[in-house]
Amino acid sequence: MPLDPQAQAVLDVRRDARAFDYDTVTAAEFRAAFAIPAPSGPPAGGLRVEDRVIDGPGGPLSLRLYRPDRAGPFPVTLFLHGGGFTIGSPDATDGICRALAAGAGSLVVSVGYRLAPEAPFPAGLRDAEAALDWVHGNAAEIGGDAGRIAVAGNSSGGNFAAVLAQRSRMEGPALCHQLLLFPALDAAAEAESWRLHGEGLILTAPMMRWFWRLYLPDPALASDPRVSPLRRPDLFGLPPATIFTAEYDLLRDEGEAYAVALQAAGVPVALRRWPGQLHDFLLMQGVVDAAEDGLGEAAAALRRSFA
Repeated sequence: MPLDPQAQAVLDVRRDARAFDYDTVTAAEFRAAFAIPAPSGPPAGGLRVEDRVIDGPGGPLSLRLYRPDRAGPFPVTLFLHGGGFTIGSPDATDGICRALAAGAGSLVVSVGYRLAPEAPFPAGLRDAEAALDWVHGNAAEIGGDAGRIAVAGNSSGGNFAAVLAQRSRMEGPALCHQLLLFPALDAAAEAESWRLHGEGLILTAPMMRWFWRLYLPDPALASDPRVSPLRRPDLFGLPPATIFTAEYDLLRDEGEAYAVALQAAGVPVALRRWPGQLHDFLLMQGVVDAAEDGLGEAAAALRRSFA
């Protein structure tokens, strides 16, 4: 179907901000263009929000906890923000995390992992692993239920969430769900949707290739399942998955290919392609009506998994 008119309006506004030369732009310049202010004001939706710092593999690791304002313990969702492994923070996905916490009745823990190029692979992933292990080990102290933990993430954060779900089968902790929102799952960048939707949209092929170069200085690692979880051949026994893709997203086909591969391995999967939508449109709350619908469906998927 045609691009959603509300999404088109967002695209028209943001077009100039994406006019970078990806042979010369620095991560600092790119981050400045996409800076997200920290949320201000009291939390909505009956939530309590708390920032914490734990010991991480590379030093202090920041977490933001979104806790329903009632008696727990609560199921826990570990959330990894997107941003091409290079930009972003829990501030960027504050609205998503609030919606998931309120809609799923979940304690959401958002991770401020290290970013490339200053900290390339596997630094951010190591932080995500450390955060998951900490949440599992400290669930009772933070009002969570260690027996009901899900992982979730958008874009590059969806990559981390998929890798954590694969790791859980081998190393634990056990997970009850993986929520992958427009995930980046294959560094090879060979899917047909890269050709169809790689130019002129929110996420372009030159931009995504630049992200991969910064995150993965050694291209030989592109086939490593910790980089490209779509490349892992043995997917049996993984936690059930909900995968969102968007029609006008170059990452669409790799997300849908992963859903097919999981289903072939016997993993329960709910795949939802959002027609007429851009990559990461859930971030466009208050501007694109479908964002609210999508967040409602994502929260419902988590709620069902926790039940």
